[in-house]
Amino acid sequence: MTRQKVLDLYFMEARCKLIDLAAFLDRVDRAEGPTDFRLDAFKVALHHLGEGDPHRAEAVLNTLSDPTSVPIAAAPGKGAVGAWPGLV
Repeated sequence: MTRQKVLDLYFMEARCKLIDLAAFLDRVDRAEGPTDFRLDAFKVALHHLGEGDPHRAEAVLNTLSDPTSVPIAAAPGKGAVGAWPGLV
């Protein structure tokens, strides 16, 4: 597929997601109180987008994933939180 075709097919969807991310960050910035490891991991993942590496999706996924291989005895909560607290 040509670059032009990729842009024609996917640009508007990506544009929408980018605006959605900007709105999320605006809401976080306007909110009061401390942040946690998720925002730090999110910002590291965002940094990967601007690097020009052809494997950006993998870098973002690895940034937000738990790299450990040893199982834990019990989950610390009821559900996933979307980022690994040990990154930062």
